[in-house]
Amino acid sequence: GTVFTVGDNAYPSGSTADFANCYDPTWGRHKARTRPAVGDNEYDTSGAAPYYAYFGAAAGSPGQGYYSYDAGAWHVVVLNSECSAVGGCDPDSPQGQWLQADLAATQTECILAIHHEPLFSSKGGDADLRDFWVPLHAAGADIVLSGHRHNYERFAPQDPDGQLVAQGGIRQFVVGTGWSSLSDFDEGVLANSEVSEDSTHGVLRLTLHGSSYDWEFVPVVGQTFTDSGSAPCVTSAQGQSQLIGGFGFDPRWPGAAGLLTTAFLTMLGLALLGARRPTPIPTPSQVRPLAQ
Repeated sequence: GTVFTVGDNAYPSGSTADFANCYDPTWGRHKARTRPAVGDNEYDTSGAAPYYAYFGAAAGSPGQGYYSYDAGAWHVVVLNSECSAVGGCDPDSPQGQWLQADLAATQTECILAIHHEPLFSSKGGDADLRDFWVPLHAAGADIVLSGHRHNYERFAPQDPDGQLVAQGGIRQFVVGTGWSSLSDFDEGVLANSEVSEDSTHGVLRLTLHGSSYDWEFVPVVGQTFTDSGSAPCVTSAQGQSQLIGGFGFDPRWPGAAGLLTTAFLTMLGLALLGARRPTPIPTPSQVRPLAQ
């Protein structure tokens, strides 16, 4: 299986020490099969250099941080939502040009995109990321996964302007249920927010089939909130793979090798890893012990 992150991998600033002391003793055991994404906290250290050094070629080209690959019947696009750090996210930027060319070249019919900051969130999204969503929506993308906001939120399929699209829209998950104290939804939620949870830490599991996908939020041991469902891809494809999302693992808690079966891809949405924790967070074994 494949493990991949959606940013803010090692708190507080993505320094060499943060990766060595916090990330490596926990999810570092899965480094050889990890495909990461970069978050804003990595850029608290100049150029996110320790992030690129730690993950190497798996993180994409240093100074870019965007890349793609196929996973079974799905095309996975990893984007850099820190637009100012990479020359922009607009259609004429290097990243925007790359995204358009990548989507035009893909042969798969189910598409999943990952970028750290969300376009939509009831706690505030980043409107600049509409520039990602326009070509993704035009290409028939199915899912966008983000972190950044410290809560869990699932949206109904939408277009880049936030309009409900019954068929052909992108379903966005915000899964920031990691180390940091969670952010409440006391001010309400956006119109197309189907599920919002602000008091549970946990992981998101996605099972990617050839022409559909299943999702399940798996809470940390001792908590009970969950969210699950299934949906078809915008278009159909052949094949199958799986994805699990996990967030914010405490290096003081012993993890377990064998989190994943070979059918699984693992996602660390907002992997907030630091030396101090206000809230206990699960190790891989405390999410769910799975054989290799």
